[in-house]
Amino acid sequence: VSQVANLTLVSSACDVVSTAYASTKESHPYIRSVCDAAEKGVKSVTEATASCVQPVLTTLEPHVAAASEYASKGLDKLGEKLPLLQKPVEQIISDTKELVSSRVADAKDAVSS
Repeated sequence: VSQVANLTLVSSACDVVSTAYASTKESHPYIRSVCDAAEKGVKSVTEATASCVQPVLTTLEPHVAAASEYASKGLDKLGEKLPLLQKPVEQIISDTKELVSSRVADAKDAVSS
């Protein structure tokens, strides 16, 4: 999970979502109260679940470690094959706009000639 969270694409997307969430909460008092209530609910559910799940996690720790290692190797290979994962969201959007604009210009030139 931490390896996925550290991917540039994922971390920048989380930053964008977090900023939008905070901005929305600031701008709209009714939404803020709903969000605050939801956050409290998620926090209490997480705390209750953590205490129940801990004994199971302790038992499954060797299996979780093996799965984590396997997933880590898979993510490394995925990162090699998809360099896009190492770019921030803003750059991907910009690159996509440039590509689309270029293709549209090429199509326009082809039609006009």
